[in-house]
Amino acid sequence: MEPLDFVAVGDITTDAFIRIKDASVTCDINREHCMLCMRFGDKIPYESVEVVRAVGNGPNAAVSAARLGLRSAAVTNIGNDQNGAECLESLRKDNVITDFVTTEKGKPTNYHYVLWYEEERTILVKHTEFNYRFPESLPPPKWMYLTSLAPNSLPYHEQLVRFLSAHPEVKLAFQPGTFQIKLGIEKLKSLYERSEVFFCNRDEARLILKKPTEEDMEKLLAGIRGLGPKIAVITDGPKGAYTYDGSEYWHMPMYPDPKPPLQRTGAGDAFASTFVSALALGKTIPEALQWAPINSMSVVQQVGAQRGLLTRPALERFLAEAPSDYQPRIL
Repeated sequence: MEPLDFVAVGDITTDAFIRIKDASVTCDINREHCMLCMRFGDKIPYESVEVVRAVGNGPNAAVSAARLGLRSAAVTNIGNDQNGAECLESLRKDNVITDFVTTEKGKPTNYHYVLWYEEERTILVKHTEFNYRFPESLPPPKWMYLTSLAPNSLPYHEQLVRFLSAHPEVKLAFQPGTFQIKLGIEKLKSLYERSEVFFCNRDEARLILKKPTEEDMEKLLAGIRGLGPKIAVITDGPKGAYTYDGSEYWHMPMYPDPKPPLQRTGAGDAFASTFVSALALGKTIPEALQWAPINSMSVVQQVGAQRGLLTRPALERFLAEAPSDYQPRIL
C-alpha cells in the first residue's frame, strides 16, 4: 500500500434528518442552555426525512481529507447489516480507503436521528459498543485524527497510545467527542500530551479545564495547550476560531455565508479536518486558519456533514474570492 497521509479513527453512523416546524426553543437570559420544546404525548407532524450515510466525526474527517487530495483512510467499526454495507459504499465513492474498517456480526451499525429545527440540529444518539481492536495491519500515516468513540472504548485508546509510541513520526490531531471529554484529562493524559493539534469549542474548553465561567479566550487556549498539545484550536461559533501554538495567539473570522445556513451539522468536523489537511499539505497555521472556515461555510449550506465538503480547487476559488478582511489576526 502507498503511504497514507491521513487516518481518521472514530465511530461511523447513518444520520436520518427529520425536519420539524411544530416546535419552539427556550433559552436562559444569556441565550445559553437552550431547550427544544414540542408538545408532550401528541402526534407532531414533520416536514421531511433525509437519510445520510457514512457520517460521524471520524468518517466526516476522512472524506474531507480525501476531497482535498490526501490519501485518506477510516478506522471504524460497523455491523454486518445493510446500513454498514451502505456506509462502506459511501466511503469508497469518496475515495476513502476502507481496508481498516472492522465488521462485527450480530451488532448493528450506528444509526442516529437528527431533529432539524430552523438551522440547528438536536441529535438522538446511540453508540453500539463494538469490540474495538486497533488494526495491526495499519501502516503508520503522516497524520492520525482521533475523535468520537463509544463509552466502552477506553482500552482502545490505550491500544492507540501504544501504536503512537511505536511510531513517533506520526502526528496526532485530537478532536474529542462527548465520551472522551467526560473521561477527563487524567485517563487520556497520554493522548493530550502526544497531540500535535487539539480541537474543541469554547464550551468544551471550559468543561475540559473545569472553568465554567471563563470568558478570556487566551486563558482557555493557554489552558488547553498546557495539557500537552503543541497547537490548541478553539472554535466559537459566529465569533470565529482561535489558535495558540505557544508563541502567538491567532483569531480567524468566519468566511461569510452566501446565504443563511441550511443546517449546522458537521461544521466543526469540516473546520478541524480541513485545518489538519492544510498542515498535512505543508501549509502554515495562518494558511490553515484561512482554509478551515471555507469548508465549514460550504457544509452548512447543504443537508448533512459531507455533501458540502469541497475539493481543493473549489476551496482555493473561495479563498481567492474572499473579502479583504478575511485574514487571521494576531491577538
